[in-house]
Amino acid sequence: MDVAPFARGGRFWRGNLHTHSTRSDGRLPPEAVIEFYRTAGYDFLALTDHFMECYAYPITDTRALRSSGFTTLLGAEIHAPITTKGADWHIVAVGLPLDYAPWTSGETIQSMCARAAGAGAFIGVAHPQWYGLTFDDAASIAQAHAIEIYNHGCALECDRGDGLVLLEEVLAQGRRLHGYAADDAHFKTPDAGGGWVMVKAEALEPTLLLEALKRGDYYSSQGPQIHDITIAGDTLTVACSPASWIVIAGTGMGSECAHGQDLTRATLPLSGVEDGYVRVTVTDDKGRRAWSNPIWGVKG
Repeated sequence: MDVAPFARGGRFWRGNLHTHSTRSDGRLPPEAVIEFYRTAGYDFLALTDHFMECYAYPITDTRALRSSGFTTLLGAEIHAPITTKGADWHIVAVGLPLDYAPWTSGETIQSMCARAAGAGAFIGVAHPQWYGLTFDDAASIAQAHAIEIYNHGCALECDRGDGLVLLEEVLAQGRRLHGYAADDAHFKTPDAGGGWVMVKAEALEPTLLLEALKRGDYYSSQGPQIHDITIAGDTLTVACSPASWIVIAGTGMGSECAHGQDLTRATLPLSGVEDGYVRVTVTDDKGRRAWSNPIWGVKG
């Protein structure tokens, strides 16, 4: 069984999908933000300043800051009232056109997401734990491609950086969503460089990266690398950078794991998971994790 994105052509490109600058509530100007990520070894960045009247209308145009070894995706963090908790929505939209229209009085976030997706954007449900987003909230975003399963800024600043539980709840209801990690960097705390995506694409081109994101052709990480995932018969094999444990978790409560020192490979039985999907988590000796996207069509 071929496992995407590992069985696809191209290479992995490292990027951050949730970032802020002085165009909204960040501390650094766009040029300095991009220079930070370029110097830190990233390949691309989405500058997603808050798309609100008090901040960044129109969308920040970062095209002039692209280079041969570093590119940008145009995007924003879009907002509308209100969630079931009474808070404003926070949705990451990457791949927006520069003329994406602002929110107008009475418009719902569902309408804004429909407009964004219709224009070709990747839609991510941002930092759900931070503001108590519910399952019903998440399920109402029909155009969502993914849930933010790790937000580095929220983890550092209020210990509410998790979104994996919400993703699991959505997956349990049969919805096929992916999960991505991001910084949500504002550069007011050490909130940059702690969570990213590794996107598999043929070239470092914005269009190719965006299409790969929408397909789910990436994994997320805080540090570890996932080199390969293969499925043969009733086993799943993971190749990775040195790890302390490797877990496969599937539909329902099923899971299998391997523990050791400097694990770089593990073959685990699929007999412990139910038919449906599995996902892989790799954890290193510092407790940093890497997460695959769900792999559907698995037979336990």
